[in-house]
Amino acid sequence: MEYRVLGKSGLKISAIGFGGIPIQRGSVEEAKGAIVKAQDLGINFIDTARGYTVSEEFIGEALEKRRSSWIIATKSMARDKVSMAKDIEISLKNLRTNYIDLYQLHNIKTREDLEKVLSEEGAYRALIDAKESGKIGHIGLTSHSLELLEYAIELDKFETIMYPYNIVENQADELFKRANELNIGVIAMKPLAGGAIEDGTLALKFIRNNPAVTVAIPGMGNCKEVEENSKVYEENQNLSEEDLKNIDEIKKELGNEFCRRCGYCAPCPRGIDIPTMFIFSGYKERYGLGAWAEDRYFSQKNRAKDCIECGACEKKCPYELPIRKMLAKVRRTFNE
Repeated sequence: MEYRVLGKSGLKISAIGFGGIPIQRGSVEEAKGAIVKAQDLGINFIDTARGYTVSEEFIGEALEKRRSSWIIATKSMARDKVSMAKDIEISLKNLRTNYIDLYQLHNIKTREDLEKVLSEEGAYRALIDAKESGKIGHIGLTSHSLELLEYAIELDKFETIMYPYNIVENQADELFKRANELNIGVIAMKPLAGGAIEDGTLALKFIRNNPAVTVAIPGMGNCKEVEENSKVYEENQNLSEEDLKNIDEIKKELGNEFCRRCGYCAPCPRGIDIPTMFIFSGYKERYGLGAWAEDRYFSQKNRAKDCIECGACEKKCPYELPIRKMLAKVRRTFNE
């Protein structure tokens, strides 16, 4: 297994991590089996979140007697100090540990959102307090907004960032290079584009060959997925000419109707968070997390059904996506 240092945190982690979303759909015993297999194969970094239903709890049970062998990362959507402090305590209890290596502000979307969490009574203050008391080791930031992360990494407040990165969504190349210059660890989420990329081996080889990415965290729900994913990092696997050709084919195949979450389509006149619609749809269609995706989708005040097909978003999309058509598909996915 290949290991890398996660930026200024100094944590030495496996170059492939265990993404904790898919274990929600199975049993705790299946989760245990996959996590034990991952450890046997040299994986030592695991990522979860407060919002992933039972994921933290399953991981906690699996790692209870293996804690010292793992670097644990989790995250919270809390935006104020009190709520974040509560979430940290819940995470500690769920994960059955007295410290969490990396705690991340989850899915910060705008500068206003960031300013709120960085305020005196914001969530970041709770993370600092928890770090000073030894409950957490390091502080990270996750987002689907490239612009937000480009701004945030210059503030010298975060030790890691997490952003989607894969064969199709490679718009963060310059962001990752800058993060490396600042010694900020880079965590690549959605390495298989939410399941849209079927060739997982090629998808991970593509990411592994980018030296600016510290770790990729594909979601893994069973031992077979763990074995297949870890193989890419067991030996040198440079991209061949055939690989590059296949990568181009995947880009062409998915490029016509694949959201990169760049956010240029915003603001929608109807208040729809368009990229988020596609995220939840993907979770239901490709991850097998129907109930979880539906709960989050229907919690949105404005959804795909509210689209009036004005086309304003399509005029702003740099990839010329047929967004109206794609939102209609989202409506069908959620039976609206």
